[in-house]
Amino acid sequence: MTDISVEALRALPAQELNRLETETAARFMGGLPWGSVLWGLGNLAVWLSLWPLTLSGLMPLWVAFPIATLNVALCYLPSHEAQHRIIAREGEPLFWLNELVGHLSPLPMLLPYGVARLTHYEHHLHANHPDLDPDIHTKAPNAWRHLLNTIAHRQPGSATGGNYGKALARIGTDEARRAGLIAALYTLAYHAILFGMAWSGFAIEAALIWWLPRILGTTYIQFYLSWAPHHPAQEMGRYRDTRAFRSRLGNLMSSGMQFHILHHLYPRIPLLRHAKAYEALRPFLAARDCRLDGL
Repeated sequence: MTDISVEALRALPAQELNRLETETAARFMGGLPWGSVLWGLGNLAVWLSLWPLTLSGLMPLWVAFPIATLNVALCYLPSHEAQHRIIAREGEPLFWLNELVGHLSPLPMLLPYGVARLTHYEHHLHANHPDLDPDIHTKAPNAWRHLLNTIAHRQPGSATGGNYGKALARIGTDEARRAGLIAALYTLAYHAILFGMAWSGFAIEAALIWWLPRILGTTYIQFYLSWAPHHPAQEMGRYRDTRAFRSRLGNLMSSGMQFHILHHLYPRIPLLRHAKAYEALRPFLAARDCRLDGL
């Protein structure tokens, strides 16, 4: 389509505005996002390689620790692409690849794919709802308060610590029950591995390759993938439940979340195309008075 001003878009009938916006968004959908596939599987391969490299003495822990932390921080988004069937849809020849990335990519943060996918759909359906959004616990008046809440959320007996389990119980399907069971098995296996490593004399290695990186990486994920794009998380509705924002760390260091509003509007646009899609769709977002905070 030719360039059109925000004022001209606002003057269009709602049906025509919707049509033009949808057509513009569709230009950025489709095709196999190989970047996300390589990102997910490559990041996991690097994290797995840290174990034999450090245990054999080929890599010092002070080198492995920041790499492992980065691996955890980067592990969620490829699975997120798979959750939305962006790599391939069910019934398509490469659906196995979609599911492979979905399951394997988030292993460093110990997030089962079934739990991630089902609860993320609930988040999209009920974003910012005080009771139904599984991610509402990341809501906070400012960044520091969010970080303090993140620490409290991880403590035993936390009122928000079981949000994902509650969401699975509300869904109530066999798939949701299986996801909950698999999550329990993940937790048992995780603690068994940490205990086994400590028992074998590798407690520090386990702590600095998995336990502490998981805490730090997950904190980053909750900040940039949940708190920042939804802040202040007070409104609901298609064009109001999230925003665009200018990150002090730039788009790369904030994992592309500056354009998160596009994901809620058009979940099938791959993450690596968000910047160009935002450039094309920004007039539509401005015409609808979306929150485009400094971007």
